[in-house]
Amino acid sequence: MKAFEKRPLGKTGEKVTFLGFGALEIGRDWGLGNADQKRRPDEQTACKVLNGVLDMGINIIDTARAYHRSEERIGLCIGHRRKEYFLASKCGEHSCEPDTYYDFSYDAVKKSIDMSLKLLKTDCIDLMQIHFGPDPHKVLDDGETLAAMKDAQKEGKIRFLGASCDGDVAKRCIQSGEFDVIQMHYNLLHRDNSENIEECGKKGIGVLIRGGLGAGLLTPRVIPHLNEIQEKEKIAALLDLVKGNGDMLTAIALNFLYRNDNISSVLVGSKNPDHVMDNVKLLEVEISEDVYNEALKIAGIN
Repeated sequence: MKAFEKRPLGKTGEKVTFLGFGALEIGRDWGLGNADQKRRPDEQTACKVLNGVLDMGINIIDTARAYHRSEERIGLCIGHRRKEYFLASKCGEHSCEPDTYYDFSYDAVKKSIDMSLKLLKTDCIDLMQIHFGPDPHKVLDDGETLAAMKDAQKEGKIRFLGASCDGDVAKRCIQSGEFDVIQMHYNLLHRDNSENIEECGKKGIGVLIRGGLGAGLLTPRVIPHLNEIQEKEKIAALLDLVKGNGDMLTAIALNFLYRNDNISSVLVGSKNPDHVMDNVKLLEVEISEDVYNEALKIAGIN
């Protein structure tokens, strides 16, 4: 199945499933809808989700210190299955429930990495990424965060270095030669990182995609919220194209990402393992080239 196709993660030597799991929603309130719909699941449900994604064959999980209880729940629920998944986390943005704060100093980042190891119940995190804040260029200029990550790497606490960023910051990280993996926002409607993704492919840098389904905008969940969003006209046109079938909207969005060979893995998150499996199945749906090409036109792709 396409979802479980293993793609090279740049030059790391690792291969990750095309669909990966983004563990934001199991630890922090997030998503479309009202407060109840955004609320993170309880511990039992989080464990069901995490074990479910591993059972179905997904082998990459992405989290962050800023995702509140996410790292803790990964360690608690699937720490005993550590050999089954490539583990990615982030540093620089720190959890202080219900808020987060930024501290990119050397000491703060080193302490953050140690805390992540403890919560995740592991001796080594496969990929540590900079979780940039409001002044990312200053973080790179200061160099303390990267220095802390490199020292943690020398100590065997992390294996690969990454950055979660977009636009000019991502371009700078790619050109620096310091990073093994870049995580970027990219989907059918928001393609500002197209050139960055292509450049990563040329340089052998792994690419993780966040927001591949537009945080729910390219799923059936968008339908009751259509009048609330900026992308209303394009999404309405896409829904008209598929006769109002929200699942087909998702199928097109996933296939758009699948056709890009430079993408290593697309991180999808959910509070429900059945929803993850739905995405797996939707990747297998046959889409006629006429419908697919018309979707590209609606999205503004010639």
